[in-house]
Amino acid sequence: MNLFDDIRTLVLDALTATVRDGGLPEGLSFDAVTAEPPRDAAHGDVATNAAMVLAKPSGLKPRAIAEALAERLRADPRIAEVEVAGPGFLNLTLTPAVWQGLVGTVLRDQTGYGRSQLGAGKRVNVEFVSANPTGPMHVGHTRGAVFGDALASLLEYAGHDVTREYYINDGGAQVDVLARSVYLRYLEAHGQDVAFPDGTYPGDYLIEVGQALKDKVGDAYLDKGEDVWLEDLRDFATAAMMELIRDDLASLGVKMDLFYSERSLYGTGKIEAALADLDAKGLIYEGVLEPPKGKLLEDWEPREQTLFRSSLHGDDVDRPVKKSDGGWTYFAPDIAYHYDKVTRGFDALIDVFGADHGGYVKRMKAAVSALSGGKVSLDVKLIQLVKLTRNGQPLKMSKRAGTFVTLRDVVDQVGQDVTRFVMLTRKNDAPLEFDFDKVLEQSKDNPVFYVQYAHARICSVLRKAEAMGVDVSDAAIAAQDLSDISDPAELALIKKLAEWPRLVEIAARTNEPHRIAFYLYELASEFHGLWSRGNDATGLRFLQEDDPALTATKIALPKAVSVVISAGLGILGVTPLEEMR
Repeated sequence: MNLFDDIRTLVLDALTATVRDGGLPEGLSFDAVTAEPPRDAAHGDVATNAAMVLAKPSGLKPRAIAEALAERLRADPRIAEVEVAGPGFLNLTLTPAVWQGLVGTVLRDQTGYGRSQLGAGKRVNVEFVSANPTGPMHVGHTRGAVFGDALASLLEYAGHDVTREYYINDGGAQVDVLARSVYLRYLEAHGQDVAFPDGTYPGDYLIEVGQALKDKVGDAYLDKGEDVWLEDLRDFATAAMMELIRDDLASLGVKMDLFYSERSLYGTGKIEAALADLDAKGLIYEGVLEPPKGKLLEDWEPREQTLFRSSLHGDDVDRPVKKSDGGWTYFAPDIAYHYDKVTRGFDALIDVFGADHGGYVKRMKAAVSALSGGKVSLDVKLIQLVKLTRNGQPLKMSKRAGTFVTLRDVVDQVGQDVTRFVMLTRKNDAPLEFDFDKVLEQSKDNPVFYVQYAHARICSVLRKAEAMGVDVSDAAIAAQDLSDISDPAELALIKKLAEWPRLVEIAARTNEPHRIAFYLYELASEFHGLWSRGNDATGLRFLQEDDPALTATKIALPKAVSVVISAGLGILGVTPLEEMR
């Protein structure tokens, strides 16, 4: 149930009746008509723009349309008041019975309340993390992992069929460097003193890998050249690092549906097939690009190259896919990888990239547009940096990684729930400060505590009500006469609950899971505010000590709040606690 959709339907029915009676011309489109919460709560419960958006196409003054529409809306028993404001804005106030009924709806629907069919029948691929398999994941990967996983859960909640995917960047030179670094640890495992040249990976995490290699091959690679061991060590080291990365992701509660290897694109004809598709569409040609103005492009050459006409699909310039020496550019396998996604039948693709990949967005969008004939959308979400602090100072690097703070460092210190929630307290493209002191505070300033505390408080209320002899089952509470839930503070909390289904759809349409975290904090704030008012006004208390029957009514509202908090935290991958630890 989406209350605002129901009111929009009421408005549309009134408009249709007005057309039928000659008050509006036929043939008008009502697609732009909305019904949504007003910006100012003093303006009522629902605002509709119907008169404003229909004035120009109908040739009528907006206030005249609004007055006619208001007359019809006042006849509906759900509407307590209709106000025509300004040139033609319509503000509706609903009856208390509507809000009281919504509490019962939440309790009856339970996990179904807020779920949407927005994405019904739509397959979405969310590619995220995709860290180079050269070591443990750092805190930047942590934010991308949480964002991608929460986004996937949000889209599933809104009815989409979602695949979580990790692209293993195992086709580049960095994997050779990894293999050489593991070889040095292998020599070390044999008791040799080694030095790590610049550009290798000196982190302690490779000590175990070097020992594992020794256990597997003994001294077979000692005093041997790269031609003997490099290829084998590429596979061995990559597999070891991917096992480490899977463990890191598991500690964060992230499970991928598919790990896709970049190396599987080489020597298999997949890159050639993708470019042949573009060539058949007249989008591949041989040419020389103009020298770029300002910053030099990494793939620009002052000689003829094989180029993709990406500028025909929204890019700033055409892009090289093959170098003059016949080798592929970095862009070519990325085209092939996204071609593979398109051919797998996804309706929409989402790539979660680090902020340093901003220059890659237009070319990837162009590639997907060209490969799919414009039928498959690509949304690229850029993840900004995370600043870690403790006692007001930047957090020092990890001893294990040697150069950065790892995902596991963060999770081990503050826990999975705190890590996940805090990573979603800012929009993905805004920088985020992760203060280790504040995220563990038990205060309103700590959003994850504040939301979990609301849920735990409600669970405590229900336990105490049950001890009073009250039937706290969902069916029993939903069957109560809820007319006693009528105080403005109680109705304000219900109105916040009413926003949940609409919020889910907005967040899913925009691919913005941080909206869920923001909403949960606002909902918790309304709940805690009502709790505090009950300290002075006994009639607002959920537990009416001498009146079990009234208690059975009063606990319906917090129970409904717990349903929504639990659903929202579930999307974020955070535990709805029944007791605070």
